[in-house]
Amino acid sequence: MNWIGSKRSERTFDAIVIGSGISGGYAAKELCERGLKTLVLERGRPVTHRDDYPTATKDPWEFEHAMQLPEEEKRRNPIVARCYAYDESTKHFFVQDEDHPYQQEKPFDWIRGYQEGGKSLIWARQGQRWSRYDFEGPARDGYGIEWPFTYDELAPWYSRVEEFVGWSGNRDGLDHLPDGEFLPPFDLTCVEKHIKEKVEAHYNNRHVLHGRCAHLTELKEIHRRQNRGQCMARNLCYRGCPYGAYFSSNSSTLPWAMATGNLTKRTHATVESILYDEQSGKASGVRVIDTQTGDVTEYYSRILFLNAACLNSNLILLNSKSNRFPDGLGNDNGLLGRYITFHNYRGSIHAVMDGFEDQYYYGRRPTQAIMPSFRNVYRQDPEVNFQGKYLIAFSAVRADWQRGVRTVQLGADLKESMSKPGEWNVFMMAQAETVPRYDNHVRLSETETDKWGIPQLVTSVDYTENDEHLLKDFLEQGSEMLEISGARDIMTSDSKQAPGLDIHEVGGARMGLDPKTSILNRWNQVHSCKNVFVTDGAAFSSAAVQNPSLTFMALTARAANYAADEMSKGNL
Repeated sequence: MNWIGSKRSERTFDAIVIGSGISGGYAAKELCERGLKTLVLERGRPVTHRDDYPTATKDPWEFEHAMQLPEEEKRRNPIVARCYAYDESTKHFFVQDEDHPYQQEKPFDWIRGYQEGGKSLIWARQGQRWSRYDFEGPARDGYGIEWPFTYDELAPWYSRVEEFVGWSGNRDGLDHLPDGEFLPPFDLTCVEKHIKEKVEAHYNNRHVLHGRCAHLTELKEIHRRQNRGQCMARNLCYRGCPYGAYFSSNSSTLPWAMATGNLTKRTHATVESILYDEQSGKASGVRVIDTQTGDVTEYYSRILFLNAACLNSNLILLNSKSNRFPDGLGNDNGLLGRYITFHNYRGSIHAVMDGFEDQYYYGRRPTQAIMPSFRNVYRQDPEVNFQGKYLIAFSAVRADWQRGVRTVQLGADLKESMSKPGEWNVFMMAQAETVPRYDNHVRLSETETDKWGIPQLVTSVDYTENDEHLLKDFLEQGSEMLEISGARDIMTSDSKQAPGLDIHEVGGARMGLDPKTSILNRWNQVHSCKNVFVTDGAAFSSAAVQNPSLTFMALTARAANYAADEMSKGNL
């Protein structure tokens, strides 16, 4: 943490960034590169790349519980314990349930990471560009408002991010899942290639692609300048990557921003609210509570970037009350906190593929094969009874881990069994769009506060009948494609999990052309308070089906450079 003096002048910056995760780190990089003295506020602890990844190189037997969670810990933390990435080797990067409670009016599993780097240390690293149809679809098909910019406007910023971050993938030439500035992809397994061949031969609108992910499969000069290394396909990413081979704020954007000499960081700093100056009609700074001492400090700046992650960004805006904004900063239309959307992850399919016993693969590839949307892409398809789309991810692997686990063998027989790969198993899942609904919202509790005196968040987010129809279609279509590919023992599953475990919640401070129906304008500025920018998931007007983090960063890069330009013109 950089030293900060007590005088107001020593607590005044050109820009303040709230949050140090994927979008906050990127905001810091862009603003500092433009010469702005920038303060990054992080509510969690400091985490230094490499030094603070205590489990990165440990083997399972080096953990007290072999990486499993004790039952007592699961009982104390039932929400975070449901997260796919949470175990004994990663739990230090997650918020425990009791540390920051919230009120669930409807079940919602809110997964959080409070530390320098935020959830960029524990994200799944997948990402795809949105297409023009994703930005046009909601207004076109009548389930959302018009996005206030086009794909063509965002495309150069996608390229800027992909080149800096390092994004692996294949150039496939599809207009509904645009290509990017790719490093070489991780290869498909032989069974995945077989499924690709069968599916693409049978359908004229379905494609199987290499997964696209933020991993350095090859080093470019820009990555060497970040002191990052090539991916070793260990797939231990959630522990923190000592190579810097996958993108995180800690390994990439924050050190890059620090090297400019323009960055100041403060950790253990929870933003209670954004301060509004009634005379100037602008935000003047933020009120911060030290999470260790409880001390309150105010910091000031010409512009603010809010990147606390979707729901916490909504919380901060809702709690930023003034005479001008009695219901929260920018909330003139009463829509702040409304239209929360997410990805429906409930559907999955398992199957077995015979043959291919003489083939295997190398390493633990950190991605899957993907199938872009084929429903409601160019228009609302008349043959389906739902709005929105779904992306399919699937993998086919040899079931090594089953050998000996599902048997009663011991000793030499067990060793012999485990030395031979098992049959090929296929796992398929949907990443399904949920459409924006006014009723899906978050708000401040009127009675409950957290231990820092800040109102707790109330979540009121649920599935709809539309989600059930979409889920049914995926299970039917996915099963059909696997059957066509020659799979057997096809089993479908609905996890019934609550919203939130997808960790892709977006919305609440959505972008739009009309201040009557949106909170932010086309540059991610609060309509009625132009020096406040929101560029994390809270800004989304709809969810589409792609993993959202690449779009977070592209929006952030675009907004940060716009803000710097406007400041140089004297407009901010």
